[in-house]
Amino acid sequence: MVASRKVSDRFTFKRKALSRLFRPRFRALKLIALRFFVRFIPNESQRVFALTLLVGALCGLAAVAFHLAIIAVEGFLIEPAMASSHYLWLGILTPILGGLVCGALLTYIAPGARGSGVPQVKIAYGIKGGRMPFRDAVGKFIISALQIGSGASLGREGPTVHICAGISSWLGQTFALSQRNLKRLLPVGVAAGIAAAFNAPIAAVTFTIEEVVGDLDQTVLSGVIVAAAISAAIERSILGEHPVFAITQTYGLHYASSVLFYAILGIAAGFAALVFSESLLFLRAWFSKLKTLPEWMHPAVGAGVTGILAVVAIYFLKTGGITGGGYDILSLALSGTLAFKVMAVLCLMKIAATVFSYGSGGAGGIFAPALFVGGMLGGVIGLLDVNLLGHSNNEIGAFALVGMGAVFAGVIRAPITSVLIIFEMTGSYGLIVPLMIANMTAYGLARKFRPVPIYEALLEQDDIFLPHPSKKAIGQALDQISVASAIRRSPETLPAGITVAEAYERVRDQEFTTFPVVDEKGRCVGMVTEMRLRRTLVDNEGSMTVRSIALKPQTIFSDQSLSKAVLKMNDSRIRQLAVIERGDEKTLVGIITMSDIVRSQAEAIKERGNIDVTITP
Repeated sequence: MVASRKVSDRFTFKRKALSRLFRPRFRALKLIALRFFVRFIPNESQRVFALTLLVGALCGLAAVAFHLAIIAVEGFLIEPAMASSHYLWLGILTPILGGLVCGALLTYIAPGARGSGVPQVKIAYGIKGGRMPFRDAVGKFIISALQIGSGASLGREGPTVHICAGISSWLGQTFALSQRNLKRLLPVGVAAGIAAAFNAPIAAVTFTIEEVVGDLDQTVLSGVIVAAAISAAIERSILGEHPVFAITQTYGLHYASSVLFYAILGIAAGFAALVFSESLLFLRAWFSKLKTLPEWMHPAVGAGVTGILAVVAIYFLKTGGITGGGYDILSLALSGTLAFKVMAVLCLMKIAATVFSYGSGGAGGIFAPALFVGGMLGGVIGLLDVNLLGHSNNEIGAFALVGMGAVFAGVIRAPITSVLIIFEMTGSYGLIVPLMIANMTAYGLARKFRPVPIYEALLEQDDIFLPHPSKKAIGQALDQISVASAIRRSPETLPAGITVAEAYERVRDQEFTTFPVVDEKGRCVGMVTEMRLRRTLVDNEGSMTVRSIALKPQTIFSDQSLSKAVLKMNDSRIRQLAVIERGDEKTLVGIITMSDIVRSQAEAIKERGNIDVTITP
C-alpha cells in the first residue's frame, strides 16, 4: 500500500507539473477566444443561445465519436477474444487486462472519471454551480471506451451524459458566463448527450428535468429542447435515422387477459430493480473497504468475474450479451426468438456482471444493463403468458419491451422517461397501457422498499448529500447546523481599490470563483466573480477598480442555520454567501459555500447517525 501511495504521489506531481507548464498557454488562448466571442455577441443572453446551439452540435459529434470508439475497441479486443477457438481463457484475460489498464488510469490520471458519470453531473449542478473539470470528461471518453470495449458489463449512455455535460461546462467557463447561466448550460449538455446516445430527443428532455434539474425551470427547458433536437439530428445524420432496436412487427395489447401478466411483470421488475440496486451498492461498499489489493487493481477483479460469466454464457447457452450493453442479444429477446432458460439465466448473469463491473470501480453506465435485465425478465414473463393462456408468440417481444421500461423505471427512478425512451428507442407506440401499468408498479414497489434512488444512494456512500430547495426536505438535517460551524474565516478577499487587471492576476489560479470585495476597514462592499473580472478585462476595462464592477453582496448571519443559507442561495441563484455578525453587519467574518454546507452536513450525519436525510436534487 505504501508503494502504491508513492506511485500515486509521483503521478500527481507530474500531472501538476504539466498543468503549470501548459496552463498559461491555455489561459491566453481562452482570453483570445473570449475577446473574439464577446466582440461579435456582446449580450450574454445571446451568448447563451449561441452556446446552446454549439453545445448541441458538439455533443452530438462527441456522442457519435464515443459510440464509434466503443465499437472500434470491441472489434479489436473483446469480439476477437470471444470468437477465438481459445475463448475459454482469452474471454477472461481480455477484460482483466482492460480492467488493469483502466484501474491505473482511474487511480492516477482521472479519478473523476470513475462510475457512470450521472452522479458527477448531479454534484456539478446541485453543488458546484455547473462547473465540471473538462479533464474528467476527456478521461471518461477514453477510459470508458477502453473498459466497455474490453468486455466490462457497462453501458455507454451514462458516460455520454458525463462527456457532454463536461463539454457544456467547459464552454460556459471558457466564454465567462455568469454563475446563473453556467448552471443553466449544464443540463443542455446532459440533454444533448442522452438524445444522441439513445436516439431519443423527447426522452432526453424528460430525463434531464426528472433526474438533473428536479423541477420544470422554463429558462432551462427551452435550451434543453433545442440542444436535444440538434444533437439527435446530428447523430441521425451520421449513424442513420433507424431506432436503436429495429422492431419488425407491431406490438400492442392484443389480449385483455394479458393485463394480469403485465401487472405481474411490474412486480417482478420492481424486485429485480431492488436486487440490482442493493447488490450494486453492497458490492461497491465492499470494494471500497478492500485493502488486500491496491485500488487500481479493483476494476480487474470485476472484469474477471464478468469475463467468467461471459465465457459460461457462450459455452453453455451459446449466446453473448454479458459484455457491454448487450443490445444485440436484447434485440433477439424483442423478436421473441430466445428460449426461456436462456433469458432467465442471462437476466441473473447480467445483474451479477454489471454489479461487479460497476461496484469494483469501473467507468461505465447502468442504463443499458438495466434495459437488458428488463428485456430478459419481460421475455420470461411473456413466455409464461403465451404458454399458460395460449396467446400468440408475438407477445413475447411485447413483454420484453415492457420489461425494459419497467426495470429502467425501478432502477433509475425516472418513470416518465422510462415510458418515452422505450417508444423512441423502438419506434413502437402500441403498448402505452401495459407500459404504464408495469412501469408505475415497478417504480412504486422499488421506491417503497428503497426510497433513495440509485444515484443519490451512490453519492451518500461517498458522504455527499445534495441539498434541495424545499424547506420540508432540508429542514430535518440542515436546521440543526449553524452557519458558524461551516464558515471559512480566512477567505481570499479583494481590496476595493485595486484594478480589475490586478484582481484577475490574484484570483485566476484560486479554487473559488466568487470573491468578497472589502474596503480599507474590512467591510464587505460587494462580491465579484472570476468570470466577471475576465469579461471586464476582455472589454479592455482592466484599469477599472474592482469596486466599480462588484455586485451587491448576498449575506447571512453566522448564527443562522444552514437551511437558511441553502434557501437564500437557491433564491438568489448563487452558491456562495458573505457571512456577517449581528450588530456588526458590514464587517466580513467569512464566507459559506454550497460545498461547505454539503461537507458539514455529511460530518454531522457521521457524528450523530440519527439525522433523517431525505434530500435529493
